[in-house]
Amino acid sequence: MFKRILIANRGEIALRVQRTCRELGVETVAVYSDPDRNALHVRNADAAVRIGPGLATESYLVMETIIEAAKQTGAEAIHPGYGFLSENAAFATACEEVGIVFIGPSADAMHALGDKVSARELLERAGVPIVPGANDIDANDIATASCEAERIGFPLLVKASAGGGGRGIRLVESAGELEEAMRASSSEAQTSFADGTIFLERYIEPARHIEVQLIADNHGNVRTYGERECSVQRRHQKLVEEAPSVAVTPKIRARLSQAAAAAATSAGYRNAGTVEFLMDSDGNFYFLEMNARLQVEHPVTEFVYGIDLVAQQLAVAAGEALPDAGDELPEPHGWSIECRINGEDPYDNFVPSFGLVEYVQPPLGPGTRFDSMLFDGLDVPVFYDSLLGKLIVWAETRPDAVARMRRALNDLVIAGVQTNIPFHLELLKHEDFIAGAISTSWLESEFTMPAVAEDDPREREALIAAALAAELVRGNGDASVASGPVSGWQRGARASAVHLRTRNGGLRGWQRGIGS
Repeated sequence: MFKRILIANRGEIALRVQRTCRELGVETVAVYSDPDRNALHVRNADAAVRIGPGLATESYLVMETIIEAAKQTGAEAIHPGYGFLSENAAFATACEEVGIVFIGPSADAMHALGDKVSARELLERAGVPIVPGANDIDANDIATASCEAERIGFPLLVKASAGGGGRGIRLVESAGELEEAMRASSSEAQTSFADGTIFLERYIEPARHIEVQLIADNHGNVRTYGERECSVQRRHQKLVEEAPSVAVTPKIRARLSQAAAAAATSAGYRNAGTVEFLMDSDGNFYFLEMNARLQVEHPVTEFVYGIDLVAQQLAVAAGEALPDAGDELPEPHGWSIECRINGEDPYDNFVPSFGLVEYVQPPLGPGTRFDSMLFDGLDVPVFYDSLLGKLIVWAETRPDAVARMRRALNDLVIAGVQTNIPFHLELLKHEDFIAGAISTSWLESEFTMPAVAEDDPREREALIAAALAAELVRGNGDASVASGPVSGWQRGARASAVHLRTRNGGLRGWQRGIGS
């Protein structure tokens, strides 16, 4: 096992990797941009190196700076997390050239599977069902793209070949929308992943987004850990994930797992990866893409299979073989749900919300996990995505997991910035979600966020508590209280105000104004 690794990422995923490293006795090196200099992943590391200003293109995406930081601090390996350089084959090659282990797939496997265009081509040759599309598309060749679009048929998707997280995807309903969608998709992909390559793909509707977690070692062993349901999406961005899926039977799970393992084997894949599929109502599935990295939603798989995927990543990267598990596919135990907690206003078209986090109260209790970068006093930067944390629960059954998630969401308090906690609370009580009757388009077509409650009698009490706390902070109350550290009473008043806001949908002024 490694003695020291560098984590080429930030936020909750950097902290997630650090926790496993501490359990294994592995030292960690953090890298940080100027806005992240006081972040938790910096505080918790054994060493930390500044890598540049706030823009990712000048810090977290600069390969040379990150590799130099690893060399200076004696890191034997680099864990890329997800996003940023995690699926960059050139970065994996650069690490290898200087004798640093890249904790992920090889550059060759990344070229074959991490790039969505080459992955489609490889798996189509291997006989895996592929969504009809066109791979070789020049973003500036509108004439050729228009011909291909007519062949594929509308509606279709313009998608970025590199990266993930829903970036670079545009839905095209008609020929007149194609040119603008291509340019926008390519531009976003170039900005986010330094690669503007795009392709076209038929839009299958209705469909579920089902993905299979796998891990492969250097000794020819591939292990799959069932499926995750990721169909609750807005603007192609996943918001809620669960394992297993209500739509996947044991027979379908076996077929999905076999296809995912074949994909990994055909590319000589190693380390953790996720094969994503679109599945129709008849259980037919089509390869969508492969994410050559750890996924944001990996904790739900860890819960239902009782594993630590980061620990397996480190072991495989260090050359160890996966333990022999026999020929039988592992069966999921219980049910797990993850809600992504984003800094955004669900009552105002989910506009991003940044600024000072004044108070955080994480949820506790059995089967409850909160992976987060939050702490009291964090100034959420504007340079990165809106993910603040991930709330994950486990229970024996899906109804119990839904009930536990609702309890945990009500217990979670974040004061100072707007969050999508009210959205999740409304979603989890929707009859379609409770029945599992969802698809990738369900959220945007069937779910409506209710208006802010205006007549809740408890709102007046919460407003009074919020105003009182604000006065104390501004120094208008007792001088001895205002001039010292924030007291428990002040924190309690703020938490009470925001807790009622979370439950009832009121007090937007408190979280957006007074609290920030």
